[in-house]
Amino acid sequence: MENKVVTQKKEDSKNSSKEQSNDSSRSESKGSTSENLKGIENHKQAAKHHQDAAKNHLDAAKFHEAGDHEKAAASTVKAQGSASLANEASREDAKSHAIINS
Repeated sequence: MENKVVTQKKEDSKNSSKEQSNDSSRSESKGSTSENLKGIENHKQAAKHHQDAAKNHLDAAKFHEAGDHEKAAASTVKAQGSASLANEASREDAKSHAIINS
């Protein structure tokens, strides 16, 4: 009986050491806080611009349905600009991942 208790304690100790090792390597791989904040901001900006692009595309479709092709064209240009900004924010984030992972 006593042997099982000792064995269990050894197992607990081994598992605890592994968990601590995993936690420390996870925190090291996260990078600095300022890098994380910049990455978060890049993702938020990209998402905002994608949402703007989607809204403008939907507006363009509505204008086309209504026969107002000039407004549809203007909305399409706005959508393309927003998509370009979203791609730029995504590229910036990708650069930071490439730098961190290299």
